[in-house]
Amino acid sequence: MHIREVEIGDAKALLEMQCQLDQQTKNMMFEEDERPRDVSFIENKIKSLSEENSLMLVAEKHGKIVGFLSAERGMYRRIQHTVYIVVGILVGYRGLGIGSALFKVLDEWTQKNQITRLELTVMCHNTTAIALYRKNGFEIEGIKKHAMYVEGNYIDEYYMAKVVDIQK
Repeated sequence: MHIREVEIGDAKALLEMQCQLDQQTKNMMFEEDERPRDVSFIENKIKSLSEENSLMLVAEKHGKIVGFLSAERGMYRRIQHTVYIVVGILVGYRGLGIGSALFKVLDEWTQKNQITRLELTVMCHNTTAIALYRKNGFEIEGIKKHAMYVEGNYIDEYYMAKVVDIQK
């Protein structure tokens, strides 16, 4: 397994992996066939990462993108010390340490970039993801009631965050 920053040339493979993930799980934002399929949109997003001082990592196994972690930095000065995290790993590659490896690289990046608060939301019933986040230092800060509507049911989400000290 190899963790690295996303590159422009990854756009098509990343989009295909995310579409596959949308088919495999009900725990992410997009429903199957809801995600925009425009590769140029993904390319533009990848290009904008450096301008926004944000990060996207991909996890590769045997040359195939099997997971990602996105860390979008707050735009405005008062929240530039924060990032909002989204993580997705294809079903067949879960439980192999990919999530922890992604968070390890993220932690190194946060130290270099003066990030002191990492935030995410997760469906309250997604115990596997919650365990991964807790293992990597995230704590539940609150509940977002009826945050999602999935297959005719309202789903609550946890707000989770990790506050870190910057080593100088």
